[in-house]
Amino acid sequence: MTKTDEIEDSGAPLIEHLAELRTRLIRAVIAFIIGMVIAFTVAEPILQFLLGPIEETLRALGDPSPTMQYTSPQEYLFTLFRISMVFGFALAFPVISYQLWRFVAPGLYKNEKGAFLPFLIASPLMFLLGASFAHFVVTPLAMAFFLGFADVSSIFANLLSQAADMPASIPADTAIVPETAEGVRITFFGKVNESLDITLKFIIAFGLCFQLPVLLTLMGKAGLVSSEGLGAMRKYAVVGILGLAAVVTPPDVTTQVILFTVVYGLYEVSIFLVRIVEKKRDDRLRAEGYFDEDEEEEFDDPLMAEFDEDEDEEDEGGEGEGPKA
Repeated sequence: MTKTDEIEDSGAPLIEHLAELRTRLIRAVIAFIIGMVIAFTVAEPILQFLLGPIEETLRALGDPSPTMQYTSPQEYLFTLFRISMVFGFALAFPVISYQLWRFVAPGLYKNEKGAFLPFLIASPLMFLLGASFAHFVVTPLAMAFFLGFADVSSIFANLLSQAADMPASIPADTAIVPETAEGVRITFFGKVNESLDITLKFIIAFGLCFQLPVLLTLMGKAGLVSSEGLGAMRKYAVVGILGLAAVVTPPDVTTQVILFTVVYGLYEVSIFLVRIVEKKRDDRLRAEGYFDEDEEEEFDDPLMAEFDEDEDEEDEGGEGEGPKA
């Protein structure tokens, strides 16, 4: 067989893999486009749902009719496109993950398949749990903190009082601006895209934070981290989580404490899961006879190891001195 034939034989599987990869990518893109179209048809109700925390905060501050605005003709349409892209990907994720699994699975051993598949299922569930926590807990606290600086309640009270005293000749839908003797009245007129941007950032940030147990457990299964090493890194993890809480959340102590408690709890859960993975791996290796319990206990006992070293040194010293006269 010539070198040309060897190159052609070795190149055939690569071409087949590339063709299969192209097929999987095309199917994933088609699923993503279909998901975008479906999400776009319900993009306005989704937008109302995402802006729910801002609406509740404004109503609590006295606004009888919370209103958002957009300042360019294309802004609202692009906002709906952003929503359709994010939620379209969420709808298409089962198909995308299935295509990824079908492409990777033939190259994995049976035990590797059993290890990889649960993480592929747990990852979207943990992301959904983090996104729900961000939307229903963190975002309302953040909006209450941000909007709490504006004196919106007095402004809405002035608007209502002037609307009540408005002459009957003026149409009911006429905008009434409160009069001021001096100074500039500062109020909140929220933009749709900026308000949505804050909400989506919280959702993505907390969704990724909730991937911590999945990531560390997968790394522990691959042998990249250990429960003992993660336990020794607790003090550094505390500092890192506090920094994350300061960056992601507003300068509100309550929100930061909530984020720190949740993420650090996930870190401890990760240590527990990695310890379970290590125990299962050790039990499997022991059952296969790669090491026995006596050798493991002798190796793990530091006092016995030190005693053995002292005995070795005495034996070596005795041999070197020779018999005494």
